[in-house]
Amino acid sequence: MDTTILVLTIGIFTGFFIQTIIGFAGALIALPFLLFVMPLSEAVGYISIFYLISTPIYVYKEWAHIDKKLVKNLALSSFVGIIVGIVVLTYGKPLFLKKALGLFIILFVLNSLKVRKELQLMTKMKHVFGFMGGFFSGLFATGGPLYVMIVKNETSDVKTFRATMFASLGLVTVMRIPVLALGGFLTVSQLYNSLYVLPFFILALFLGKKVYLKLDEVVLKKIILGLLFISGIALLIGS
Repeated sequence: MDTTILVLTIGIFTGFFIQTIIGFAGALIALPFLLFVMPLSEAVGYISIFYLISTPIYVYKEWAHIDKKLVKNLALSSFVGIIVGIVVLTYGKPLFLKKALGLFIILFVLNSLKVRKELQLMTKMKHVFGFMGGFFSGLFATGGPLYVMIVKNETSDVKTFRATMFASLGLVTVMRIPVLALGGFLTVSQLYNSLYVLPFFILALFLGKKVYLKLDEVVLKKIILGLLFISGIALLIGS
């Protein structure tokens, strides 16, 4: 096993283990690993492949808990955001946007800790958050935190939150894959390499589900905010 496959395996396993537990953060965890051995555009392609594989599994198992109306409301704005994000990925090097996203996430977490009342403004801006989530999903495959903000605000319990996050990120992936393919970011070589990683990816889903079943709602909420904060720091200071 060469270095690229080894690092890819570690990144995908770790990312989707966390993703299965809390409903998001697969790309945020996996991306730093992958960027050690490949360019951003290639890393986004690999992460998209495994999101595509995981989506039907997640959605099938969590269908009853998904807030389907919310997912539907986010669909169009997310698709527009994905297209814009991939265009920027193709023609620019927008690292300042990654740092801006990091700062925004940190401020959101600090606000969540300070006040208990949900932000009504965020509910009214769900289409803006859908666009931004799609944009950063197309650009860095890291739109999850933006979907967390709106889904957390719109759902009443962790089960619904987690299931709706699976569905939202799955929908984004389904829309992102053909755009990435048309843009030349997905190759046969990536699909071939992904086969080596697949057993470890399946193991991550299995172990993640086992851990999720042992955690209570309060702990999961703390993990969600903690990972959001860490991802914000990582995006802010990353190069």
